Amino acid sequence: MFEPVQLRTFLTVAQTLSFTQAAHRLGLRQSTVSQHVRKLEEAAGRRLFVRDTHAVDLTEDGEAMLGFARTILEANERATSFFAGTRLRGRLRFGASEDFVLTRMPEVLEGFRRDHPEVDLELTVELSGTLHELLAAGRLDLVLAKRRPEGPQGRLVWRDRLVWVGGERLRLDPRRPVPLVVFPPPAVTRARALEALEQQGREWRIACTSGSLSGLIAATRAGLGVMAHTLGMVPPGLVRIPSRAGLPELGGVDFVLLSGERAGTARGPAEALAEAILAGGDRLHLP
Repeated sequence: MFEPVQLRTFLTVAQTLSFTQAAHRLGLRQSTVSQHVRKLEEAAGRRLFVRDTHAVDLTEDGEAMLGFARTILEANERATSFFAGTRLRGRLRFGASEDFVLTRMPEVLEGFRRDHPEVDLELTVELSGTLHELLAAGRLDLVLAKRRPEGPQGRLVWRDRLVWVGGERLRLDPRRPVPLVVFPPPAVTRARALEALEQQGREWRIACTSGSLSGLIAATRAGLGVMAHTLGMVPPGLVRIPSRAGLPELGGVDFVLLSGERAGTARGPAEALAEAILAGGDRLHLP
C-alpha cells in the first residue's frame, strides 16, 4: 500500500527535479523528503529516481509511478471532500499564461470543476507580464505564469529552460540581423530574447509581433523568424535551433503560482485550485 504523504512528496520532487525545492514547497526538511522517497521506493520495490550531486531524473519506473500517484491522490482527495460534507463556493478569477493553451491544463480545470461545482471559475488567458499586472491591480485572484525577475517569488510549479525554436527549414544568415517572432511587451520571453541578443552584441529585427501564441507559432512555422520558447512545450512543427547557429543562451524559466492579496471570499477556491495545479504540475506540458 502506498502512503499518500509519500506519493505527494514523490510528485513534488518529480515536478521540481530537486529535493531541495521539494522540501521548500512542502515545508519539510530535505532529509524528510529523502526518507519519503526511500520508503516509497521500498514499497514499490523499484528505484524511482536517478540522482547525484548535480541532477535528479525519473527512472522508467518513476515515470510509471507518476500516473498511479496522481490517480491515488485524486481519489483520496475526492473521498475526503465527500465525507467532510463541505463544499467550496464563490467566484474565482484565475489567470493563466497563453503558453498553457497547448498543454493539458484543461484536464486540471475539468477536475477542479468536477470536484467544486459551486465555484464560479472565470479564466483569463494572457501574457505572463499582463497577468502579473492584473493580479497586482486586484483583478485576478490566482495566476499561473512565468516568474518575473523583479516580481514576487510565488510557489514553484516546475522549472524549464528557454530555447530558440524555428521552422524545420529555417536557415539563419550570420551576416544579417536575427529575425524575431515575439509577443508584444511586457512579455517575459520577449524581454529575455532581446536582452540576450543585446548582451551578445548580435543585431536583430522584429519580423512578427502578435499577442496570440497561435499567431506566433504560425509565423514561425512559415519561416519568418525564430522565437524564444520553453523547451518542455515546443509546439509541433517547430524545432530547436542548433547551437551552431550561434544564438545566445536564454537561461532557465520558472512557472509559479501567485495569489492575490485581496482574494477575500475567493481565498478558499484559490487555494483548492492551486493545490490541484501543484498536484498535476508534471502534466502541464505537451502530450
